[in-house]
Amino acid sequence: MKTNFKHVILYAGLTIAATMGSAQAQMRIEITGAGSNQIPVAVAGFANEGVAPHMVSAIIKADLERSGAFKIIDAGVISDVNNVDYSGWKAKGADALVVGTVNAMADGRYDVRYKLYDTVKQSQISNLDKAVTAQFTRLSAHLIADDVFFKLTGVRGAFSTRISYVKEQGRSYTLMIADADGEGEQLALRSNEPIISPSWSPDGTKVAYVSFEQKKPVVYIQNLVTRARTVVANEKGNNSAPSWAPDGNKLAVALSKDGNYEIYTVNADGSNLRRVTSNGGIDTEPQWSADGQSIYFTSDRSGGPQIYRMSASGGDAKRVTFSGTYNTSPRVSSDGKTLAYISRRDGNFQLYVLDLGSGQETRLSDTTSDESPSFAPNGKYIMYATTAGSRKSLAVVSVDGRVKQRLTTQAGNIKEPTWGPFMQ
Repeated sequence: MKTNFKHVILYAGLTIAATMGSAQAQMRIEITGAGSNQIPVAVAGFANEGVAPHMVSAIIKADLERSGAFKIIDAGVISDVNNVDYSGWKAKGADALVVGTVNAMADGRYDVRYKLYDTVKQSQISNLDKAVTAQFTRLSAHLIADDVFFKLTGVRGAFSTRISYVKEQGRSYTLMIADADGEGEQLALRSNEPIISPSWSPDGTKVAYVSFEQKKPVVYIQNLVTRARTVVANEKGNNSAPSWAPDGNKLAVALSKDGNYEIYTVNADGSNLRRVTSNGGIDTEPQWSADGQSIYFTSDRSGGPQIYRMSASGGDAKRVTFSGTYNTSPRVSSDGKTLAYISRRDGNFQLYVLDLGSGQETRLSDTTSDESPSFAPNGKYIMYATTAGSRKSLAVVSVDGRVKQRLTTQAGNIKEPTWGPFMQ
């Protein structure tokens, strides 16, 4: 396995660019449930890893355990990573073994090495050998966990991706960027007015969002590397709900410039604003399909809010949701097969998914005040905001509903989550 250099450079840019300040996320993760057919994996402590600022093996273990796909077996510390007792580890119940070393280099970097062994086939499956600076030791651990996840499940891991969310503390609103596990939190934007609806660009370098700093909702794009900010939509009335097209060149937005809310498309530099819906009802919350050919959106044109789909160029819209009288916040998985949304049933706002092929609907959350769903880029998990007591927090659930996580913080409310893309 080779580390993706563009990934590392971009990660560096996002880290260095956060000059407005950073803070420890201090998030607590609670995991309940377990995936079916968990793969037993022994993860050894990496030899000499104490020299680095982060314990690489601990991060790998936490990533794999959080996924619900693995049963983690503590393997202690294995110094000789080249000679593996396959039969011994198989007897201990491990189908795979993760080993590695971390060594300090003379230039201040750390040499991180990892191997993944298949104890059943008695062979090496994968390896990584990469020199990283101190700030990238966490990233190297996430990349190793990604590799383990992919090699053992066939699905691309998303541990090295990033998330964005809004933190509210009193009258202060901050747009935050963090690792997918909630650690490495960085400040992207601070405001005394509400920030809502963040949306990642497909290349992971920008976040579109809505700010009320002009005493009305206006759509902006924040470049996370250069710190440059662009106004995308500041029309008469309200400007809201930005969603990036898969090509990264334009967005869909909901504007009330002509009276009621309609869906528009607009270039990322704010040019070429084009209306694509025309209806007497309220059309809002647009979301592009992964192939860029369709836009899903929420509309009350049938009497109550339901989710519709239309061509990205406009035209007739087809209703997608039919169960329940209140369905909002559509999000589509990267493979285009699953729709996530918030549905109100019996007074509760809960996360549901719809298999777009079979029409099978499944409720995924057991909380009662959910909002803002966002798929992981591999389509296997959904992050959303929820309320427990008086505190807003983030939750993650696997698309099969078996694994649930709650990310809480001791300071302020966290909401409006959006899961970033794979770094190309």
